[in-house]
Amino acid sequence: MRYIKKLEDIPQLTETKRAALQPVADVYAFRVSDYYLDLIDWQDPADPIRQLVIPREDELKDWGRLDASNEAANTVMRGVQHKYPDTALLLCNEVCGAYCRYCFRKRLFMNDNDEASKDLTTGFEYIRTHPEITNVLLTGGDPLLLSTRRLTEIIDTLRAIEHVQIIRIGTKMTAFNPFRVLDDPALVAMFEKYSTPRKRIYIMNHFDHPRELTDEAVASVDRLIRAGVIMTNQCPMIAGINDDPQVLSDMFRQLSWIGCPPYYVFQGRPTAGNDPYKVPIVRGWEVFREALRHGSGLARRARFVMSHETGKIEILAVDDERIYLRYQRAKDANLRGRFLVYRRDDDAYWLDDLEPIAGTDTPRFAAEGLATVADGPSDRRGRAGVIALTIGSGWRSGCWPANRSISCRFSSRDRN
Repeated sequence: MRYIKKLEDIPQLTETKRAALQPVADVYAFRVSDYYLDLIDWQDPADPIRQLVIPREDELKDWGRLDASNEAANTVMRGVQHKYPDTALLLCNEVCGAYCRYCFRKRLFMNDNDEASKDLTTGFEYIRTHPEITNVLLTGGDPLLLSTRRLTEIIDTLRAIEHVQIIRIGTKMTAFNPFRVLDDPALVAMFEKYSTPRKRIYIMNHFDHPRELTDEAVASVDRLIRAGVIMTNQCPMIAGINDDPQVLSDMFRQLSWIGCPPYYVFQGRPTAGNDPYKVPIVRGWEVFREALRHGSGLARRARFVMSHETGKIEILAVDDERIYLRYQRAKDANLRGRFLVYRRDDDAYWLDDLEPIAGTDTPRFAAEGLATVADGPSDRRGRAGVIALTIGSGWRSGCWPANRSISCRFSSRDRN
């Protein structure tokens, strides 16, 4: 599989278009597989597959923050996040098969960012000494870009930790390069060995549009199911890609047919560079609700949620005056399961934009939260700039010290 990292290597883009998009690629990294490029209808400027991976000039609009959910506050050491008691994240890779233009972790692909870690020794030890951790999510970056040998080492080490019951792998390789599965019998054999009847491996696939469900993609899903892996799908709501009830319901139904049922649909995080891909909460709910009117119950299992810095919040309903939410998971035990009622605001994109209903105990979240996270790039021509992520008040045992700053430059890496 050939991976393309330069706009000049895409002949379907005119020289004028490449020149207009290069400043964007200088800020937010570009990468795509030739397999995925072949799915694009180049005669359609609004083609959803094109929108997903080809840069857009309006990505440089000053909107959002690089760490929109303040993941820095949950980082206990390099490459390890521990937000909820029973779940730990290992950022084990800093490259993907292609870079989604709306990625909420695009900061990982910038120079001088060191959040992901190839050496997971200390991460394994952290998990080993925290018996409350029963779920480990391998993420990044895309773990399936690691060699089969390295991925086997990671999973073998986790399987040796008795209290780790579930290993999850977040990947979009079944969409970006299904041949990673189809052409590597050793990878499939590894999954068959370590996904056991009492301790399953889950693959959290990332299909965004039904056109990604090609014969090759479906075959890769089937290969993994036959190896004993549990398959699910999660995706954000993205303007111009899947913010259409028919598109979303078609994808839900096809996913249920192939044994990869929908799990979460995420409200897009207010991440720097994502202005052209944002969908308001109310609009997202209306699309999601209509999509759920079609298909069997297996096709209607997804939940519409926000991954806020305080927890995972399900968007339950919207009426003429209110938005109803509930904490599905929360960092603060006092918020777990809490029901929230906010004033309806059709222009709101995130929890921090919402105004609580007067007379309720629903909290108001200030946009700056407990941590100060710098805005996106101010230099719109793509020259290197610096941001600082500062973990706010409240040092706690096992976490990085409060007010530790992490800096990264706004220029993309050229990775193999």
